[in-house]
Amino acid sequence: MTSELHKSRLVLVTGPAGAGRTTAIKVLEDLNFEVIDNLPLAFWPRLLDGPQLDQSMALGIDTRNRDFSATGLLGQLDKLVERSGLEVNLLYLDCRAEILLHRFSETRRRHPLAPAESTETGVQRELNLLNPIRDRADVLIDTSDLNVHQLRAEIERWFAPDGARPLAVSIVSFSFKRGLPRGTDMLFDCRFLTNPYWNPALRANDGRSEDVQAYVRGDARFTPFFDRVLDLTRLLLPAYVEEGKSHLSIGFGCTGGRHRSVTLAETLAKALADDGMQVSIRHRELEQL
Repeated sequence: MTSELHKSRLVLVTGPAGAGRTTAIKVLEDLNFEVIDNLPLAFWPRLLDGPQLDQSMALGIDTRNRDFSATGLLGQLDKLVERSGLEVNLLYLDCRAEILLHRFSETRRRHPLAPAESTETGVQRELNLLNPIRDRADVLIDTSDLNVHQLRAEIERWFAPDGARPLAVSIVSFSFKRGLPRGTDMLFDCRFLTNPYWNPALRANDGRSEDVQAYVRGDARFTPFFDRVLDLTRLLLPAYVEEGKSHLSIGFGCTGGRHRSVTLAETLAKALADDGMQVSIRHRELEQL
């Protein structure tokens, strides 16, 4: 018999439009759940009758699905609960009707269940439709008084393993001549450091080699610069986690993007990896070779 420890986890996410279902799905995806949104009920057996899930999965359930019904959903839920080796949680994002009305008025969206009627009609129709599902919820989160960050924290409290808040850090080296890398959160210019390009013995190598790294680190300005960058990064990482970010990108640029920037990227990546961070490195200009 499958032990509780080795059970796969499936989270069904639903709730009225405007209550935060999309945000919840994104948070679970950041927590390394495999996410599928708006899958019609008829497709569930095909998805779940295969091999046992090898990672946690979240299914977003929207009342706009063509075959949605409370009876159909609860019937599927009963079948899932009976499956061995599968831990099933129904997450319901609830919200007071007056708050839902306010949110729709702010976005000026029509309610999906009352496109030609009043928003009030749509909200009440959907709440009535979802009442039986709400009553079966394993986890019910009322988002009426929560902002996005508070909702993220609440979902992490329920579904993050050991309360973990994963943050992936990517570090990129680049050449200023080819422009800034897109989507970078923090950029550092290291063109002030001594350039190995002008040393004929080092020109053909890049910042991944020990001789180039030793040359760049030999600049008296390297250590105080790097130490400040590392201290700043360590200071900001917890703040980014609290803000709900799941990814942080740091860029180092130099003239050619092959020596100084690569050395800094490699050195910072190793320091953060030693701190236990999940780190990836990309050397943009070396990819062009």
